[in-house]
Amino acid sequence: MENKLVDLVHITKYFDNELILDDLNLSIKENSFVTLLGPSGCGKTTTLRILGGFLTPDKGQVFFDGKDITNLPPEKRQLNTVFQKYALFPHMNVADNIAFGLKIKKKSKEYIDDKIKYALKLVNLEGYEKRDIDALSGGQQQRIAIARAIVNEPKLLLLDEPLGALDLKLRQEMQYELIRLKNELGITFIYVTHDQEEALTMSDTIIVMNQGYIQQMGTPEQIYNEPENAFVATFIGDSNIVDGKMIEDYVVEISGKKFKCIDAGFGSNKAVDIVIRPEDVEIVPPNSDKAILHGRMTHVIFKGEMYEMLCVTDDGKEWLVHSTILHEPGKEVGVYVEPFNIQIMNKPTSDDEAAIDPIEDEAED
Repeated sequence: MENKLVDLVHITKYFDNELILDDLNLSIKENSFVTLLGPSGCGKTTTLRILGGFLTPDKGQVFFDGKDITNLPPEKRQLNTVFQKYALFPHMNVADNIAFGLKIKKKSKEYIDDKIKYALKLVNLEGYEKRDIDALSGGQQQRIAIARAIVNEPKLLLLDEPLGALDLKLRQEMQYELIRLKNELGITFIYVTHDQEEALTMSDTIIVMNQGYIQQMGTPEQIYNEPENAFVATFIGDSNIVDGKMIEDYVVEISGKKFKCIDAGFGSNKAVDIVIRPEDVEIVPPNSDKAILHGRMTHVIFKGEMYEMLCVTDDGKEWLVHSTILHEPGKEVGVYVEPFNIQIMNKPTSDDEAAIDPIEDEAED
């Protein structure tokens, strides 16, 4: 990998004899925005803490810019971490919070003052030097935590669910702020979240994790449009995952009907899993030439930007449908899917790859 900044090699970590990370290998290139995404307990926060120096792996090595930093303490690493709870000092004002690390490094007052002004300008809080921390909103405190991190000029910024405590509107605003900051600073961001939309919105690269393993690594478009297994397909957005049979290259059978697809190399008459996103299920008139499957609409929920509907086909399968066009419950319909929108996957070979219910809680990883 070109311009490789981080390299985690054969990382294994146990907590109370429970395996959290199992032989994890991960490389991250410089000046990228990488998100570790997965359910609680998948190992994403543990990975971040090992990289930050707050945990030591039981096996494996951590390389940073080509150097082994596995046993280097956090303060000796060229990185900073922003936590969900910010860890600001309530007895210090904004300027003193930002300057804390610089004072430990015995930087001059002039240097520190310049850095404080620079950092506050970057996070759009100019003139806040003398404010008390308790007088700031949650979003402002989050910006101060970021300002305190960036004044140390890290090559890497680790962010552990930093937007989790914010309300929806402010969280969305801060997503764009973080993208802007990353582009202006030209440093590498590694971001931990269980929020799929957040990951898709902000990242250059998403790493989907489950049960201590990397399930898939790729761009947001690759992760969403080309999931490699049922777990990824279910965890990232809504999906219809149905049983199918690969008849031959470019032809798959769904509910006894043949659909054209763009996949090859799965063999002949082989059982496969098929992923079709709800927005890619096309509802057509039942007598249309495009109607490959037939069924009846059963449920509808209005979600503002689109309708979420359920279609039950003649074989009893339920299809989740997202569309801006309303199809009333009880309506007889045909179902069609463009070949490009049919994603073929091998059947899961382990529980790790199987689809899960992606309901999240706020537990630590």
